[in-house]
Amino acid sequence: MTPEELSGSIGTALREAIASGDLALDPANIPDPVKVERPRQREHGDWATNIAMQLAKKAGTNPRALAALIQARLQATPGIAAVDIAGPGFLNITLDAAAAGELARTIVEAGSAYGHGTSEAGKNINLEFVSANPTGPLHIGGVRWAAVGDSLARVLEASGATVTREYYFNDHGSQIDRFANSLLAAAQGLPAPEDGYGGEYIAEIAQAVRDQATAAGEADPLTLPDDDAREAFRARGVEMMFAEVKRSLEDFGVHFDVYFHEDSVHTSGAVDRALDRLRAAGHIFESEGATWIRTTEFGDDKDRVVIKSDGGTAYFAGDVAYYLDKRERGADEVIIMLGADHHGYIGRMMAMCAAFGDTPGTNLQILIGQLVYLVKGGQPVKMSKRAGNVVSIGDLVDAVGVDAARYSLARFAADSTIDLDLDLLASQKNENPVFYVQYAHSRTCAVDRNAAERGVRREDGFDPSLLDHETEAALLGRLTEFPSVVAKAASLREPHRVARYCEALAGDFHSWYQAKDADGKQRRTLPYPDEPVTDTHRTRLWLNDAVRVTLANGLTMLGVSAPERM
Repeated sequence: MTPEELSGSIGTALREAIASGDLALDPANIPDPVKVERPRQREHGDWATNIAMQLAKKAGTNPRALAALIQARLQATPGIAAVDIAGPGFLNITLDAAAAGELARTIVEAGSAYGHGTSEAGKNINLEFVSANPTGPLHIGGVRWAAVGDSLARVLEASGATVTREYYFNDHGSQIDRFANSLLAAAQGLPAPEDGYGGEYIAEIAQAVRDQATAAGEADPLTLPDDDAREAFRARGVEMMFAEVKRSLEDFGVHFDVYFHEDSVHTSGAVDRALDRLRAAGHIFESEGATWIRTTEFGDDKDRVVIKSDGGTAYFAGDVAYYLDKRERGADEVIIMLGADHHGYIGRMMAMCAAFGDTPGTNLQILIGQLVYLVKGGQPVKMSKRAGNVVSIGDLVDAVGVDAARYSLARFAADSTIDLDLDLLASQKNENPVFYVQYAHSRTCAVDRNAAERGVRREDGFDPSLLDHETEAALLGRLTEFPSVVAKAASLREPHRVARYCEALAGDFHSWYQAKDADGKQRRTLPYPDEPVTDTHRTRLWLNDAVRVTLANGLTMLGVSAPERM
């Protein structure tokens, strides 16, 4: 019996009590679905619900009396072994082994669809993440957003949403000017400007720009006047740097649907259109020769300049135009992932959202990520020589590989600071979380291979009542949770919940695999080569494969491989 089926049975019990006259309640007050949860303590049963406490006041009765009405009807439901009332009116429900074990077949037959749902169905979500300036290799903060952002996109898609992955290409503004100046200085053999960029990559790109110009039959940029040379280094250098960033992201398994150029909002008239719309709504005013948005009307701590007194556009004007552009492209919800230094940015963005008549926190959602520190040999990892003053995506992948890097970054809440031990992540130890989960998956695959060799076929028999060991009850209970974990990860924008679930499932699987019977003998999933095959072996193979399917689905949502051999 699945949680959805149990929820339906509780709803049916309530409606039957209303129809019989035992319960004075408007059927419209019965939630759909009725919420059921796993109890914190296993001895309290398989599932629990507080529905009696929710509805008692509306029904004009007390929670325990309503719980007793539900209990009497649920106990007659096939597949339910016991229903107990606890505390002020909680219902603890225990399934019989056959009903609980049936889940194994449900999961295997669902395959890659298991865990997918419709909680985010109908939503068109624009998810912007990474969006690092194309002035250097992608650093560890951007790598974290690559792992978390892509995982979130996968979780949202698994929950029914249509997701557009978008990268905001910052090719407009002072940081690009500093990048161009740094390239020109490197080509001239001069130190980097005081506000410029260092690292070996600057000299590499500067030389590549010169080589590319020569190959194209153009003049060496160094032979041009400084302004022309600077523009040549800017144009080609930004293109080369961004190509490297895109390539590193692709190698990391992160693919974007849209690369949006910041410069386009300034050259396409998007800023003027956005300000005209806000002006028509009465939220624009002129003061001190500048143009402002009255964001204080919507909770901001001060009003914001969008057109400066010299006629130039303020940075915020681009943000305003970009948000409206996303909404006009069909995004119901815009999610933006920003770094730890952007907390002060939230107020003005939410005020801007409200000024357009949208709902802050719904139409616009901002996620703030915290810092990542790398440790190797018990010491902080030194900065990359090539990348200058940052640790780059290449440094991390070279140290631990793509799977370990993605998993380790996605398994923490984005708003928490994390320390990654590179020695641990490169090891094959149970303490290494990605190894622990991937090894559990590979072990299920090894069971499948051995089953084929010994003639154990799932199709030849399945008796879920045989899954009556305490480790099987725990494993089935964990498997049942996966769809709700995914739905919650999607609704809270917290893909780390999927990673932590996979670790818990791997632990339950290893316990089941190594479990012993009451006589102390190993409980075997498969028969010895000279033993007959029984329904017990076939049924346990169904359970093994249910774990395999669920772990593979969870790892896929994290963008991590599910190896068959390790």
